[in-house]
Amino acid sequence: MIALSLAEIAEVVGGQTYDIPDPSVQVTGPVVRDSREVVSGSLFVAFVGERVDGHDFAEAVVTAGAAAVLASRPVGVPAIVVEDVQAALGALARHVVARLGATLVALTGSAGKTSTKDLIAQVLERKAPTVFTPGSFNNEIGLPLTALGATAGTRFLVLEMGARGIGHIRYLTGLTPPKVGLVLNVGTAHIGEFGGREQIAEAKGELVESLPEDGTAVLNADDPLVRAMASRTRAKVLLFGESDEADVRAENVRLTDSGRPSFRLHTPSGASDVTMRLYGEHHVSNALAAAAVAHELGMSADEIAVALSEAGSLSRWRMEVTERPDGVTVVNDAYNANPESMKAALRALAAMGKGRRTWAVLGKMAELGDEALAEHDAVGRLAVRLNVSKLVAVGGREASWLQLGAYNEGSWGEESVHVSDAQAAVDLLRSELRPGDVVLVKASRSVGLESVAEALLAAGAEGEVAAR
Repeated sequence: MIALSLAEIAEVVGGQTYDIPDPSVQVTGPVVRDSREVVSGSLFVAFVGERVDGHDFAEAVVTAGAAAVLASRPVGVPAIVVEDVQAALGALARHVVARLGATLVALTGSAGKTSTKDLIAQVLERKAPTVFTPGSFNNEIGLPLTALGATAGTRFLVLEMGARGIGHIRYLTGLTPPKVGLVLNVGTAHIGEFGGREQIAEAKGELVESLPEDGTAVLNADDPLVRAMASRTRAKVLLFGESDEADVRAENVRLTDSGRPSFRLHTPSGASDVTMRLYGEHHVSNALAAAAVAHELGMSADEIAVALSEAGSLSRWRMEVTERPDGVTVVNDAYNANPESMKAALRALAAMGKGRRTWAVLGKMAELGDEALAEHDAVGRLAVRLNVSKLVAVGGREASWLQLGAYNEGSWGEESVHVSDAQAAVDLLRSELRPGDVVLVKASRSVGLESVAEALLAAGAEGEVAAR
């Protein structure tokens, strides 16, 4: 964070200082909510959670070097006490962002936010110092903490924004007003909470409504609900996609033998070839979105193409591809899942596994409401159409719908199996995997299927090879 004194912070957040001998002491380290992340000069934010109360760590964090605690009650060590810690954190972020000379880029969408954010960050870092959301730290707590990580030298601040209802993105843009706003897509993630895709579009469009007249809305030309958001902003509109009408578009899209996308990138400033390190054709749209942002911020087509070709995944459990010593390839995409990302992952598996046996180890997609049965059924059916060798559906009711969809799609469905939990999936795979097989693991975060991928990789490291 830019250096601020405790007195300045107290004034910004409307708090009172307690047990602070010298209010001129500056916070020179990061603002953190995890006591394990405290370093000298930090400001520790004490949240009260369901299981843990951050106030209980106040003495320990000050001993570890924190300058003070942002708290909702006195804690016996230097503290700035406020009525609402979350609101105070947001106010501090808003103040710091207003003082920065950085260009703020915000993005949202139903699928691909984190992967696209990682691509944007890696491209822009080649131009100037960039701070960006770690993982999917995209809510009312994670976003201000990310923004507060910017320093006086930061030139680009890339912020992922999530939403679980109308007004959420409006709140986030109020804390960190963007100059460039990117909307990737409107899908069915969280449709059970929103009630429909039109409501999701309404919520995502709050991002473009927040843009100033001299800002830029970067919109997906291939998604009608996103493209329609052009009417909701006074800002310049830049379209990306495979449509001929897109300002930033891809031509000659193909997948390499290993499943990596390759295409000709066209921007208003020129064209250049891209071959990505990431896996799956769905990353073409993510790359075009990143390219559009980078073009708007002054990078040439050649610069963007090189950066996209060299970019990797910065976030865990998102299409992490690892080959075991016995030749089994494990694709860990278990961080989260929705219908769009699940289908994209299956298509990537099919492309990667040409000529090899492929396994789709899939679990529940959460928060789909009344659409849950149909969406799980559709994913099971798609696995059949893509000729995935075997579907392993893991879990309860939703997993049974995955398996049933595969079974009803055709005779191949007999190659699908429903198991009760992650350990049962591991046991099955350990007994049946053969050298050269490709295994995709994917489900909503709550299912915890990353344990399947980790167990398979551990078995590979120990030299476990199937007997047949």
